[in-house]
Amino acid sequence: MMKPFTSLLLGLLVAFSSTVDAEYERRSPGDRDEATQALTASVDKAMPGHAGTALSKAQLKPLIDRIASRYGVELALVHAIVAAESAYQVQAVSRAGALGLMQVMPETAADYGVTDPQDLFDPKINVETGVRHLRRLLSKYDNDYGRVIMAYNAGEGVVDRTNNRVTYAETLNYTEAVIRFYRRNGGTQPTDDALRHVALLRRTTNRGEARRLMKGYLDPSLLSLKIQPTLSLDRLDPGLHRVGPESRPMFELRPNPSGTFPD
Repeated sequence: MMKPFTSLLLGLLVAFSSTVDAEYERRSPGDRDEATQALTASVDKAMPGHAGTALSKAQLKPLIDRIASRYGVELALVHAIVAAESAYQVQAVSRAGALGLMQVMPETAADYGVTDPQDLFDPKINVETGVRHLRRLLSKYDNDYGRVIMAYNAGEGVVDRTNNRVTYAETLNYTEAVIRFYRRNGGTQPTDDALRHVALLRRTTNRGEARRLMKGYLDPSLLSLKIQPTLSLDRLDPGLHRVGPESRPMFELRPNPSGTFPD
């Protein structure tokens, strides 16, 4: 249960954030960094241990919005990434080692000057690092949201090597989830093509898996057989076919001369 003093501090923080929100919107873009710094200072002063404190979505939203606006990244996209990555859990850690709200990998964070992984549990540092990375991906992929989302999850190297044909089930599920959150948050950028691309990749992956299973566990020659009768046509009636040591099978399966393996 939250202690009364901590609860009071959080209440004051939310009230202060709302006041700064209104002031922030009235300022010119050149002055908005000062508003961001003011909020950051208020968080640090009121809650010096906030990196380990559970914060609600409502408490985190002003900070996320300011950082996204500062770097020119659509708010709906950033919130969709946060929702899909961590569900707004400041202390989230993935099995792969991604940390914090935007599940930033320590190696990626180092590219943006964050060398201590523990710093990624600070909401301000984590969101700023994740948003800067998103900003770079948006520039690299010319605001192609589908490609950007895939690259955020699977990595740029995989997206580039496969020409955006990433078939990891996790990445396909992740891309659909982010787009769903994005649309729910009021995102307006086109995402229909991205969803169609994911569906196509999923079908391709499923067909590929089927082929690999067949080739791994079945003799392909069994899938290209021809049925050839061994008896004359007037003896194909099962009622006239005699059973005994000298009898012949009614049909034989013979390999297909073409030797081809059907798709």
